Amino acid sequence: MAGLCKPNVEPVHQFSTIAVPFPSFALTPRRWLAGCRKRRQPRKVAIEIETLWTDFLLLPDRPLRALVPLLSLLRLQNETQVKETGLMFLSDRQTEIVGMAKSNGRVFVEDLAAHFSVTPQTIRKDLNDLCDAQILTRVHGGATFPSGTENVKYEARRQIAATEKQAIGVAAAGLIPNNASLFINIGTTTEAVGDALTNHHELMVITNNINVANRLRLFPTIEVVIAGGVVRGSDGGIVGEAAVDFIRQFKVDYAVIGASAIDEDGALLDYDFREVKVAQAIIANARHVILVADSTKFERTAPVRIAQLPQVHTFITDRCIAPSIRRLCQENSVKLIETGSADA
Repeated sequence: MAGLCKPNVEPVHQFSTIAVPFPSFALTPRRWLAGCRKRRQPRKVAIEIETLWTDFLLLPDRPLRALVPLLSLLRLQNETQVKETGLMFLSDRQTEIVGMAKSNGRVFVEDLAAHFSVTPQTIRKDLNDLCDAQILTRVHGGATFPSGTENVKYEARRQIAATEKQAIGVAAAGLIPNNASLFINIGTTTEAVGDALTNHHELMVITNNINVANRLRLFPTIEVVIAGGVVRGSDGGIVGEAAVDFIRQFKVDYAVIGASAIDEDGALLDYDFREVKVAQAIIANARHVILVADSTKFERTAPVRIAQLPQVHTFITDRCIAPSIRRLCQENSVKLIETGSADA
C-alpha cells in the first residue's frame, strides 16, 4: 500500500476495502497532518485525527472496524476541502480515471465500471467527486477532460464518437455530387467524410490533411491536390502561411470543415492558430461550407476562433444537444442535419 492518508494516493471513501494488518504506516498520517497545517486546518481537527490514528496503532490486531471513526473524519475533511478550495485527495482509481480522460478526451461510466470491476454507482460517485473539484466535466454517460489549451491526442480523437463520425461522414458525402470540387480540412470527422467519398467520380479534392490525401489518392476517379506548408507530426495536418496562400488560389464548390469545440454562442473553436488561419481561408474560398462535428464538441472548449456558425451553410452532427445552437441555425438559415435522429 502506498499510504493511508497521503494526498493523491488513496481516497478516504475507499478504505473499507483495505486488508489488515497495516505495515509501516506510522509516518503517513503525520505527512497528512503537515498538509493540514499548511492549509491551516483547525488544530482541533488535526489533534483528533492524530489521536484516532495513534489509538488504532496501539490495538494488538488492528481490526478494520476500529478505523471507522478516523475514516469518517477524514472523509468529512476531504469533502470540506473540495467545497472550500476545489482541491481533493485522489485515489489510485480516480487518478487513473483522470489520466484516461486526459488521454482519450472522454470517459464513460459503463466502460470504467468494467475496467475497474466496480459498480456503475461507484464510478458515478468518483466522477461526481472529480467534477465537483473541477478536474473533469460531467456529461451524459460519463465525463470529459476540460482542456482549454491543448487538444486530445490524434489516435484518441479517432476513437471518440467513432460511430457517430462515420454516420456524419456518410451524410456529408451525400451532399456532394459527382464532378464537384471541394476542400477537406484537418480533423478526424473530416477524414470520415473523405472515407465516404470513395464511390464518387470526377471529384477534385484540395486538402491540407495528409491522411485524407493518402486515402483518396488510391481512387483514379478522384483528383487529389495537397497543400504545401508545415506538416504537423501529431496528426498529419498541414498548416502555416504557405498553406494559406495555396488555398487562396482556388474557388471551389464545397468546403468540409471541422472544429475542436463549438461554443454556445455559435463560435467554432480550435487550438492551433496556424490551423485556424488555413480553415478561415478555406471558408472564404468555398461556395458552400459544410461543418461536420459530433456532439462531444458542444462539451469542449478551445482558445482560437475559426468562425461563427452563421458563416456555414450546412451543419451535420449526430445530435444537437445545445438549444442555442439549434436556434442559431434556424435564425441564420443554416441547414441542421442530425444523423442520430429518427428522421435523418
